[in-house]
Amino acid sequence: MLSPGAVPLLAVEGLQAWYGESHVLHGVTFDVIAGEVVTLLGRNGAGKTTTLKSIMGIVGQRTGSVRYEGKELIGLTSDRIARLGIALCPEERGIFASLDVEENLLLPPKVRAGGLELDRIFKLFPNLQERLSSQGTKLSGGEQQMLAIGRILRTGARLLLLDEPTEGLAPVIIEQIGKTIGTLKQQGFTILLVEQNFRFASTVADRYYVMENGRIIDRFANAELEANLDKLHDYLGV
Repeated sequence: MLSPGAVPLLAVEGLQAWYGESHVLHGVTFDVIAGEVVTLLGRNGAGKTTTLKSIMGIVGQRTGSVRYEGKELIGLTSDRIARLGIALCPEERGIFASLDVEENLLLPPKVRAGGLELDRIFKLFPNLQERLSSQGTKLSGGEQQMLAIGRILRTGARLLLLDEPTEGLAPVIIEQIGKTIGTLKQQGFTILLVEQNFRFASTVADRYYVMENGRIIDRFANAELEANLDKLHDYLGV
């Protein structure tokens, strides 16, 4: 689906991954162009989160190829991968209970120039400025998600891996997260999004890959979404 002459920012090819003896990914291949929002869709257990963790180098074993800006990531440690400009926002959010909102925001080191300063993060998430001295885990689920996303925006990463950012959130917060993803795209960020909620994904994504049993089984552009709704219902069981 690459346009002629387009070079992927992220190119994954033949990616295999294991947790111990458990073989989870079976030759996953896809790409992401700079400035795109690309969504991995699939049911629970399809391998979506493992794909994000494999890109970051935080699975037990991985083989195949993961290239970012042309550089091979297989064989690199997760900290070196992060310094190249990739950041993961995990589904569990990873908010530090002993730190307040400001301390949580300031904790990750800057890995590259170009990270957002706090005032720009507060424009995206005004709630965080109002709760700056609150304990991170005392925030609502929506505010914790805002904090988890805001925290990685400081680092200078340009490829954001977002794992189920809308899980368990109220519709009004989901809408705000969607607007934020749109704004980040306008500001030049590239986003690889893991979602089960394809209705939400359809409001932000340029392209989709569907995963099942650790494999990519289908792919299509947002313009083709309507024509693929029946297949998506079958894939996702909705």
